[in-house]
Amino acid sequence: MSALANLPALKMNGIGNEIVVLDLRGQDHVVTAAEARAIGQGAGLHYDQMMVLHEPRRPGTEAFVLIYNIDGSEAGACGNGTRCVAWYLNRQTGRERFTVETRAGLLECTRQGAWSWSVDMGAPALGWAEIPLSLRIADTARVPIDTAFLNAGLPADFTGVSMGNPHAVFFVDDAEAHDLTRTGPLLETHPMFPQKANISLAHVTSTASLTLKVWERGAGLTQACGSGACAAAVAAHRRGLTGRDVRVTLPGGDLMIDWRANGHVIMTGSVELEFETRLEANLFKDVQAA
Repeated sequence: MSALANLPALKMNGIGNEIVVLDLRGQDHVVTAAEARAIGQGAGLHYDQMMVLHEPRRPGTEAFVLIYNIDGSEAGACGNGTRCVAWYLNRQTGRERFTVETRAGLLECTRQGAWSWSVDMGAPALGWAEIPLSLRIADTARVPIDTAFLNAGLPADFTGVSMGNPHAVFFVDDAEAHDLTRTGPLLETHPMFPQKANISLAHVTSTASLTLKVWERGAGLTQACGSGACAAAVAAHRRGLTGRDVRVTLPGGDLMIDWRANGHVIMTGSVELEFETRLEANLFKDVQAA
């Protein structure tokens, strides 16, 4: 029987970004890609990202968190999922501030309200090799790319940002006018992106606000993407379109993004607990033991 059978799991969302939280602290098991895909087949458990807590690796942190996309691949960062983890840790301990570690680094979480949390997402990486891009680009605020083959009327350049995962932000007049379910997969796997990329369409509505649609690498079109919102706010400021404090409106709701003078990006938004369950053993019946 799988080590995951009958373990408790929480189904949550961060402004519509579908999240599963699984606590494996105290266990040695590491979720495989096949197991991650299997969990997403559970009743009501389809997710965009799954946040799996492991024993902390660094003093002062609450957990080391591995992040899985629904296709079983790993993500380096998930801001909406991190807020869900913070809510879960708060329910356990009553504390209002936590630091968790992901592959992208340390993330400090601070409670702002009963269901609202801020996450310090760290400083964005803006160099071409850090994002990463496949070509040496001096100015990643305006990266030329051939979009004519898409026949979709997209701009011929994007802004590259890494928030622990690679993002390409295209600025458009109307995000809803573009079929991201068609263009997203093609751009995600474009040769420009050696590790694939999250693809965002951003429409700046004022110097303090923008609307956003995101095709997430390994997950597809989502109601919300926390790291994507951070990347879009950073990209908009780099292009001189907004200030550093921006309200980002996604299909699932709003996130407040503050790119502070110290370089760190602070993301604030709400979370919701949908239900609690246990992972049924039959989910793993066709998964080969690790």
